[in-house]
Amino acid sequence: MSNKEEIRYCHRFSYICLKFLLFSYAVIWWLIGGFILAIGIYAEVERQRYKTLEGIFLAPAIILILLGVVMFVVSFIGVLAALRDNLTLLKVFMYTLGACLFLELLGGILALAFRNQTVELLNKNIKKGMKNYYDDLDFKNIMDFVQRKFSCCGGQEFKDWEVNMYHNCTAPGPLACGVPYTCCVTTKRNEVANTLCGYKVLERERLDLVDVIYIRGCTDAFFIWLMDNYKIMAGLLLGILVPQFFGVIISWLYITRVEDAISEYGHYMDGLMDSGAPQRQPRRRGRVSKWFKCMPETD
Repeated sequence: MSNKEEIRYCHRFSYICLKFLLFSYAVIWWLIGGFILAIGIYAEVERQRYKTLEGIFLAPAIILILLGVVMFVVSFIGVLAALRDNLTLLKVFMYTLGACLFLELLGGILALAFRNQTVELLNKNIKKGMKNYYDDLDFKNIMDFVQRKFSCCGGQEFKDWEVNMYHNCTAPGPLACGVPYTCCVTTKRNEVANTLCGYKVLERERLDLVDVIYIRGCTDAFFIWLMDNYKIMAGLLLGILVPQFFGVIISWLYITRVEDAISEYGHYMDGLMDSGAPQRQPRRRGRVSKWFKCMPETD
């Protein structure tokens, strides 16, 4: 083959550019996935040390571990595929990214289409967590943060706290018929919290508690916040979906470049996926960087 024909592929900027983009993209997400996985493992170890409730309801550590494992494995496939120019791994990487993107879009569409069922399911799960509020520190921290952040109390309404054995009106103790202090209306940021400010509020009428506790449920408060901050949420969604779409496009373009090279240079066997393949003598290409292999080796 003439040098002119080699230049058509070997020194083509788009090939090197796509390889570098795909490799960098996969490495970045590989590192992010490993970081998330490490945080999740550390958080789960700490949770196992202090938890008193069996179960993983809304356990952030479990969510982080699952997310980290998926990101780490998929990104590692992308790194390996970009280095080896292996079509099988490249297609696995592209189709996996595409499937994740499709499932996320489908989940969002279904959640909007069946909004009432989504809210009902959310309230049901929140009540389940409230029932074990003092036994699951992960959920307790999340619920306390949500009630402070969105100035709300309970799931659908503040009376949801009756499901908790300590706040139920039939329970003994000072917490009976009350709500956690994070439901209480605060006028000063740095004032000392009165942990019994929600004493016996479940026995009183809703309108009598306007200046005592937040009477709005956290589900409604959260959706109202979403509507008021739709620009932030749109930016967050784009920040999640656009990188995945970019990865799919880059993978697809790079696959076409590798396929063009294979059709030009002949049958290609990576050897990585076929351990029984005979050893091949690579061509001498001194002017081509070993890091960015210009073309896959051919038989």
